[in-house]
Amino acid sequence: METVPRPGKGVPLKKDKLQAKRKKPRRYWEEETAPTAAGASPGPPRKKKKNLELRRQKLKNAHNSKKSWSSKKSQVTKKSREQRRPREQKNLREQKKPGSQQSLSGAQDPFPGPAPVPVQKARKFCRIDKSKKLPHSLPKTQSKLEVAEALEEEISIKAARSELLLAEEPGFLEGDDGEDTAKIRQADIVEAVDIASAAKHFDLNLRQFGPYRLDYSRTGRHMTFAGRRGHVAALDWVTKKLMCEINVMEAVRDIRFLHSEALLAVAQNRWLHIYDNQGIELHCVRRCDRVTRLEFLPFHFLLTTASETGFLTYLDVSVGKIVAALNARAGRLNVMAQNPYNAVIHLGHSNGTVSLWSPSVQEPLAKILCHRGGVQAVAVDSTGTLALNCVPQGGLRLMAILLPQPPKCWDHRYMATSGLDHQLKVFDLRGTYQPLSARTLPLGAGHLAFSQRGLLAAGMGDVVNIWTGQGKATLPALERPYLTHRLAGPVHGLQFCPFEDVLGVGHSGGITSMLVPGAAEPNFDGLESNPYRSRKQRQEWEVKALLEKVPAELICLNPRALAEVDVISLEQRKKERMERLGYDPEAKAPFQPKPKRKGRSSTGSMVKRKKKVLEQEHRDKVRQSLEEQQKQQKQQKAKPTGVQPSALDRFVR
Repeated sequence: METVPRPGKGVPLKKDKLQAKRKKPRRYWEEETAPTAAGASPGPPRKKKKNLELRRQKLKNAHNSKKSWSSKKSQVTKKSREQRRPREQKNLREQKKPGSQQSLSGAQDPFPGPAPVPVQKARKFCRIDKSKKLPHSLPKTQSKLEVAEALEEEISIKAARSELLLAEEPGFLEGDDGEDTAKIRQADIVEAVDIASAAKHFDLNLRQFGPYRLDYSRTGRHMTFAGRRGHVAALDWVTKKLMCEINVMEAVRDIRFLHSEALLAVAQNRWLHIYDNQGIELHCVRRCDRVTRLEFLPFHFLLTTASETGFLTYLDVSVGKIVAALNARAGRLNVMAQNPYNAVIHLGHSNGTVSLWSPSVQEPLAKILCHRGGVQAVAVDSTGTLALNCVPQGGLRLMAILLPQPPKCWDHRYMATSGLDHQLKVFDLRGTYQPLSARTLPLGAGHLAFSQRGLLAAGMGDVVNIWTGQGKATLPALERPYLTHRLAGPVHGLQFCPFEDVLGVGHSGGITSMLVPGAAEPNFDGLESNPYRSRKQRQEWEVKALLEKVPAELICLNPRALAEVDVISLEQRKKERMERLGYDPEAKAPFQPKPKRKGRSSTGSMVKRKKKVLEQEHRDKVRQSLEEQQKQQKQQKAKPTGVQPSALDRFVR
């Protein structure tokens, strides 16, 4: 009779696949058993006798299982972190290796890293002179300067790299072989250019209220003009949309936009009036009377007026107060211009001199003898500031915070003057104030204007001549004019439009808009002067400009001096403070020993320590004096012995 084999006798039990995968859960007091033979299932685990002490220990461990689990978990995470760190460091090293960058396809980049920037382009935007180092600078100050230099270098590289995004290029006018560009008429230029550019040339026939003065807004989008017989108007000259048109029923001598196109300053016969772009009168400033010329300083929010009585007045339009009223003591002031680089006002006088003024000084900063007769017109080159509009968005403001060291290409600043002696001169404003070029004109130039790229326009009677140089920020060549145009009446005002190759001319017959290729900067900074900004953007820009307003006290001839230390004034203040207090508050305090314990701070020991420090200081002074005497003896021995002593040797140092 056949019997069924028992389990464990060499014949395995037949189980389902799911049951074979399942394993009996093992208790913590049970131990794993090794398989008895290959292919044979292990038998049931045998129970072993355990000691009482072992059971107590395991029960105790089970009681504190939560605590032990948390400790085990922390150990595991610490180990995993330690194992992970070398792998991450290895990956980072591989990524930093040149040529290790790979694309999605797996191919290596043959030109890894950012594109290199030429040194000349980066130097164009550099504002820190690294050759000058502060002597005896503290470590903290030195570290701050190093951080500022590194940040400025990074900004200049970014600005130079993003210059490629400035797609617009300046225009130019080039004639045929042997052809003089001065003979090219405005009608020929209008026919050659596109429709949008041709629409920028127009003539306004306004003979009834002329002659006219005009001004453009900082964005170059709006234009305002005023006739001598009271006609005042403002319009968007690109779209020819009229904003306002009024007649003040009084003689008007000059007109200017303020910080935006929403406000106008009109110099009427008696007082100064402020209007909005709807023609509504907002203010009447009676302290500014008999005004002949107006200038507005945009970064200082100062409206400058020159009057018949000889007073130069600075009006802060942000608070409505007069900052300074200076008496020039030179009679009627009819010629005025501003230097955009340092906001200094240039006044032309009847004795042939040009004086430079700042609101913080009662006397002129400098006087330049320009002509043998009276000065008729003054214009200052704006090359020192037009690079502000060329810097890509966001880079300028941070650059201006570091140091007021302008780039090398901004060092060319010129002033053009014309006088009754029929001379047209160009002066250097970089400290020498010497004439660089001069030309005798058939008629004296009554009005002058510089463009953003350095073109010089002069109005002589009913003719406008324009001179140009070899390039941007170069001296205009006065030998041959670049363009010439004849108007319907005598010229009364000249103004180049910002960011447009347009010259606005006000004359006795109205307003003429001329096309001058290559006159303006083709690119603008959208955060500073955006001609396409909306009303909301203009309001936000006004708030930001008011927060960044420059105080009037900082107007000086050399704005670079604002970042330097005035050593003479510092020593003078220190001396005055010592006289007022009777002692030097910054002198070195006498040595005071610290108290010690265990009886070592007795009076005798304290006196000994003080005496020891004093003797050491005395030794240092004696050593320095001996070294100086030895140097003097060496210098005396180095003199030639054959020379006889003279009575003047006592003055030799």
